[in-house]
Amino acid sequence: MSARSAPSRCDNDVMRLQVAHPDQHEAIVDLPYLEPLESWNMPNVHRVLGLHRHVVKLLEFGSVSYVVKEIPDHLAEREYRLLRWVADQRLPTAEAVALVTEREIGDGLVITRHLDYSLPYRSLLMGRGLEIPYLGDRLLDAMVALLVRIHLNGLYWGDCSLSNILFRRDAGALQAYIIDLETAERYDSLSDGQRSMDVMIATDNMAGGLLDLQAGGRLKDGIDPITVALAVEERYHALWHEITAPASARIGDAQPMRDRLDRLHALGFAIEEMEVVTGADGKTLNFVPKVVEHGYHREQLQSLTGLRAGDNQARRMLQDIKQYQAFLRTEKGASVPLNVAAVRWLDRVFEPVMAAIPPEMFERLQPAEIFHQLLEHRWYMAEQTGLDLPLINVLDDYLQLLADAPEERVSLDDKFLAEGPDATGEIRIPALDDDLQEMPSETTRETDEGPETN
Repeated sequence: MSARSAPSRCDNDVMRLQVAHPDQHEAIVDLPYLEPLESWNMPNVHRVLGLHRHVVKLLEFGSVSYVVKEIPDHLAEREYRLLRWVADQRLPTAEAVALVTEREIGDGLVITRHLDYSLPYRSLLMGRGLEIPYLGDRLLDAMVALLVRIHLNGLYWGDCSLSNILFRRDAGALQAYIIDLETAERYDSLSDGQRSMDVMIATDNMAGGLLDLQAGGRLKDGIDPITVALAVEERYHALWHEITAPASARIGDAQPMRDRLDRLHALGFAIEEMEVVTGADGKTLNFVPKVVEHGYHREQLQSLTGLRAGDNQARRMLQDIKQYQAFLRTEKGASVPLNVAAVRWLDRVFEPVMAAIPPEMFERLQPAEIFHQLLEHRWYMAEQTGLDLPLINVLDDYLQLLADAPEERVSLDDKFLAEGPDATGEIRIPALDDDLQEMPSETTRETDEGPETN
């Protein structure tokens, strides 16, 4: 990653501005960094919905938006460094764009690129926008998957809460993105105790966030805060066990290993390495996944088509490509390689449908999510009519539904802002916060200077 430092525009003042990929983010160089963030009142500056411990503002520059957060220098440096590291590990997060420190007025600034089409949990749980079936379960699964993924990479979060996560729609499910890393720590690996502490914090914070929404009459019907929160630990351990636990099979019987790989692929995890060891009895093999990364379907779709999508969106699109492959095989009377079918699907199915959609509709949902919902709508209409309809034939009917949906690329709800400060937020537990400050490290921690043992 490239970065640069720039001095303040005022000779008598000193500050440091570090910009990652400056050629891509020229718009942020001339912001009024010498002024407190609270006083930024340019026309393109907006409030960020929710309850925040620090001042946070959203800046719009045409098709690109940024989020600016004002925090003490040492926390700003820590968060900027960790955000870039998390991105390097291919974990879901916002792109770290710039760090501003040594401002005479006090606190530093962390600037991230706004995560387009992301939604805070309040928007989801208040039932705003297009409905997501089994919303409580989807939210829980996304949060647990995120927690497992960062733990596999040796990151202790220390403050996992709904307020510190953004969610994106992902083909009827949700994907969670980590956006607040002030309390996080990098380690070579996490101990069971560290993982348990993080899960406990996540459980308490989820319960607090949901109960707070419920108390304010803002929680969507059908979601029970305590039931959802208490399921965090169970689902976390189930997913962790599926990914990391050793298993065995008799020599010559590869089916248990294939079944394990199939289950992990169904969960969206790709296995880059499997360790297999012969058992002491000479009749069994013990095996365990050693290198696991999420994004199995996403990477396969991108390799075949160049399209970028969430993992569930990618899985749905891959299914459509394989159905199109079967159609081509019937049409030609001969087998068609998947990569050839994918190129023809892109040219004959996906791109014509996208081209027929009015551009303003893409302010509401991502193209990949629109395509998934269009596939679902076609299935619904086929059930109603008994006809197998081409996608393009059901597009107008679907667009009538999409036209009533709110814009989600950048969520600015003027009505919500007009109601005044958002009264909902996390229920903080002071005793737990104190414990976090004093919690000893249990393994080797990575610092900028290298490994450090506590």
